[in-house]
Amino acid sequence: MTNAVQTIHPAWLRATHWLNAVAVVILAMSGWRIYNAAPFFNLVFPNGITLGGWLGGAIQWHFAAMWLLAANGLVYLLCNAGTGRLLYKFFPLSPRAIVADMLAALSGQLSHADPLHYNAVQRAAYLFVMIDAVVLVLSGLVLWKSVQFPLLRELLGGYESARRVHFFAMVALVAFVTVHLAMVALVPRTLLAMVRGR
Repeated sequence: MTNAVQTIHPAWLRATHWLNAVAVVILAMSGWRIYNAAPFFNLVFPNGITLGGWLGGAIQWHFAAMWLLAANGLVYLLCNAGTGRLLYKFFPLSPRAIVADMLAALSGQLSHADPLHYNAVQRAAYLFVMIDAVVLVLSGLVLWKSVQFPLLRELLGGYESARRVHFFAMVALVAFVTVHLAMVALVPRTLLAMVRGR
């Protein structure tokens, strides 16, 4: 069987990918509205890119998407670990390989000939976003139920510190999505693979 017809992304991966995409968009847009209600930087997000209409509405959207991200993300991680995909897709990984592939990418010499294999930069980015999503969920729990998670609150430096951790984890996630979409635009067949699986 050739790579042209070989399955690149199994159905469970495609389903969790697209559900995560929906959750992230809702979380970011509703989160910006929530942030606007009590900003801690001299920055306010334009209402046109926020979701919820008002603080209460934004919180409802945020909680709904939070459960989607947490449950769907857990399914994603369990399926990756259970199928062995986590090990063979994302490892081995070394700083030297990341630097080499980053330099190749910046010079336009990074090959995308085999979509079955991730380069070192992709591996690092995908592992980073998995960890970032965990940080978002944990810091979000502190913001949602601070009294019920005192140890987690203290590990994050208190409630206000957890707000900043949550904010910067969101910034990192939005940055990842932005770069991810730019890469898809440069190599559009990756989008077809994520839709069709092959």
